[in-house]
Amino acid sequence: MKKNNNTISLEDVPESYQRYLDEIYTISRKKRGGWVSNKALAENLSVKPASVSGMLEKLSAKGLINWEPRKSIRLTPKGKIIAIQLNETHSLLREFFEKVLKISDENVVEKISCEIEHHITKDVKESFKIFLSNYLD
Repeated sequence: MKKNNNTISLEDVPESYQRYLDEIYTISRKKRGGWVSNKALAENLSVKPASVSGMLEKLSAKGLINWEPRKSIRLTPKGKIIAIQLNETHSLLREFFEKVLKISDENVVEKISCEIEHHITKDVKESFKIFLSNYLD
């Protein structure tokens, strides 16, 4: 992962890492203090807690989360930046599918948005934002 002045780019983070950061962010927004349990993360991702622990070690080593085995998880500022970028992209995709393509099935919109958000670069996201702004005005 490229680091320049303590910044990190979404393109530098593997999709598997992104999925965990995204889910940690989603859960943490509902929790007081922003701490997330290994169990909650495993349940939300439908994976075994042992799988979660392995990924948490990788995320911690990259400076994307604060975590120690058998303790709660919290995003670092770098991890939070990635999660917020994913969240913003997800929102843009939802808006596109619902308002431009007129897809009314919530489950389809959510599934497609979740799958695609990890493949949208910063430049594509900015172009997408401009397109939606112009289209929806």
